[in-house]
Amino acid sequence: MASIRKTIFVILSVILAISLAACSSNNNKPEASSSAPASANGEASPSDSASKEPEREEITIDAFSLTSNFTGEQPGWFAKLVKDKFNINLNIISPQLEGSDAKFSAQMASGNLGDLVIFGGADQKWLDAINAGMLLDWTKDGMLEKYGQNMLKYAPKALEKNKVNFGGGTSIYGIGFDVGPDEEGPSEAKDLNGHPNMRWDLYDKLGRPEINKMEDYLPVLKKMQELEPKSESGRPTYAFSMWGDWDGNMMVHTKAWATLMGYEEGDGFNPGGFSLISADKDEVQGILDENGIYMRTLKMYFDANQMGLVDPDSLTQKFDDAQNKMKDGQVLFSIFSWQDDVYKTPERLEQGKGFHLVPFKEERNFSVGFNPYGGDRFWAIGSKTKHPERVMEFIDWMYSPAGYMASNYGPEGMLYDLKDGKPVLNELGVQALPANETPIPEEFGGGNFKDGRNQLLNSFKFTAVNPDNGEPYNYELWSSELAKPTNKVDESWNKAMNATSPRDYLEKNGMLAVQKPIFTGTAPEVIPEDLEQKRGQIAPVIKEYSWKLIFAKNQAEFDKLKKEMIDKAKGLGYDEVLAFHIEQNKKVFEYRKNS
Repeated sequence: MASIRKTIFVILSVILAISLAACSSNNNKPEASSSAPASANGEASPSDSASKEPEREEITIDAFSLTSNFTGEQPGWFAKLVKDKFNINLNIISPQLEGSDAKFSAQMASGNLGDLVIFGGADQKWLDAINAGMLLDWTKDGMLEKYGQNMLKYAPKALEKNKVNFGGGTSIYGIGFDVGPDEEGPSEAKDLNGHPNMRWDLYDKLGRPEINKMEDYLPVLKKMQELEPKSESGRPTYAFSMWGDWDGNMMVHTKAWATLMGYEEGDGFNPGGFSLISADKDEVQGILDENGIYMRTLKMYFDANQMGLVDPDSLTQKFDDAQNKMKDGQVLFSIFSWQDDVYKTPERLEQGKGFHLVPFKEERNFSVGFNPYGGDRFWAIGSKTKHPERVMEFIDWMYSPAGYMASNYGPEGMLYDLKDGKPVLNELGVQALPANETPIPEEFGGGNFKDGRNQLLNSFKFTAVNPDNGEPYNYELWSSELAKPTNKVDESWNKAMNATSPRDYLEKNGMLAVQKPIFTGTAPEVIPEDLEQKRGQIAPVIKEYSWKLIFAKNQAEFDKLKKEMIDKAKGLGYDEVLAFHIEQNKKVFEYRKNS
């Protein structure tokens, strides 16, 4: 029906245009709208921009996004916001959901990547697109000066990085995401992306036994399982319920423990490839190192499975399946701090049931610091777009404080109101955030909040301070939110840990390893094609055997499978691929000293 309506609309438009031309053939003028910049900072109300800019033609922007988990027309409140402000419809094309490499290659072969192009890293795809002339140079015809004033004001170092690293010092082909202030220290809010969270109420019942090393969690989790062997629906509980559909070069749930020890795959300069680099030390290790964190974690998970602590469905289930179990109360441990949000219902929190950080003594959490240069996921504009000014206006708005606020919370009055110049959540905001399926009034676009969220890349670091109101963009850090009374779980945890949040505890106790932003002045060295081919053959072996090791019948089978994994990986060229990445990792140590 949508396509039929669109066809009828086009036919009527053509008829109208012909009749107007017949009546006033001498009055045809160039369109004033195509190059007239929208208000850079003003945040449109749901229905005011049509009256401000009635001459703007409606257009659809094809957003080819290598990072989005959504494909199709942007729905809901964010769609209405963009339509009202820019008269733009967003059509999102996600290669991730259609076979990333094949879809990207097909788009490249067609000679057109779309209007708005979002890249997932400073990788071969990004470099190929630049070299093939598929991306618009923002310095041509004064485009950036005319339509990019917010980016020039709020993200100058991110533009400079793009110019120096990828534009030969003269051209700019895009801008990085997650731009933060030029200051030291962790950039997380109350929680980090990952830290060991456990059912605090059960842990508290056990007397909060001390946990010195990662392996010490297992006997504690076993006792917690004995305290609550069944979920509220009567299903068996497990310490670990994992999923494999997020695995990349290695098993995600195993790699995640490296972040609790201050290591991460990749470093913002060199994408991962079987190496783990320290956030703040000149240290790097291979994932198959005998005494490395990755192999140590596989052994811990094997021991956990032997104790009946690993959900047997972990081998086959996907993320959504694991989340449903978390929501039901079948899971006692989460390594991703946001994963247990689905368990935190008001009813449970009122009963004192919920998750919280339970640290171990050797923990040094990997922490992402603020980065004024932005991360290596890029907003870019396709060179074949018919509307470069309109696309840049949209990107530039996303890099304005008002635009970024609106892209997260809708226009003022939807989820928040301003009181004495400070944002305060209204009733709808309390119900909808962080990502609930709360119905949104039709005046703001209808649908529900979760489905209507911005499906594109973020621009600023969420914990950065909004210069328009002096509060962080993250609503959890607003003064109005921090002043609210805490729930019973938080009250118990705060008192026991003498801290206001996990980040506060980890920071006060010297348990953060903060990554320093680097400026390289050069593009990352792309892995040679032959090594990339080997990496592609090795990764499936490591992933397959990682899961096999966890579910090995006994120690003898574990040892046998471990040897098979190492022998196969090395036979396919693991050492060569690792050596390349370690060489790139070591360059980072020098960049850190000079940045």
